[in-house]
Amino acid sequence: MLQSFLFEVKDHRRSQGKRYQQGHILLFSILAILSGATSYRKVQAFIVVRYDVLDELFQLRWKRMPAYTTIRDIIQGTASDELERCFRIHAMSLVEEQETQQFVGCDGKVLRGSFNHFEDQKAIQILSAFLNDSNIILAHEEIEAKTNEIPTAQYLMQELGLSGCVFTFDALHCQKNATGS
Repeated sequence: MLQSFLFEVKDHRRSQGKRYQQGHILLFSILAILSGATSYRKVQAFIVVRYDVLDELFQLRWKRMPAYTTIRDIIQGTASDELERCFRIHAMSLVEEQETQQFVGCDGKVLRGSFNHFEDQKAIQILSAFLNDSNIILAHEEIEAKTNEIPTAQYLMQELGLSGCVFTFDALHCQKNATGS
């Protein structure tokens, strides 16, 4: 099912010379990362080692394996907002299948290694929303640099459009005036 959503991500490449479908490369990269791949070369090795199984499942019929640079170019060229939109649609389709009351946990985290002292870049903060019982990540939203996670959480709750859910937050959200300055 995830495969069909990944094929809806807008492909940034020109139409000529597309040897590999972006949806396949994204899906195989996700599978490789879940299997422990930590670099483009390891993603490429994952595809090479498992090509027979992948070909049988997805009817790839590739004449040769993609180089790690091809995988890198496809991944780096994919718009993060397009990918996030795709994952949100997929997650919401999974949420609709749930029949019990849902508890949505929201938590902000700092992305490790995202700061840069030399260029005076502060660390990137992300707010994630996830279904506690189903272990489904619903969305990620970057927290603006000059604010905290409160306005981002308010925006994300509205953006998700969920009703009948219990949202849980950490103590930061227990403020008398939660306007998020």
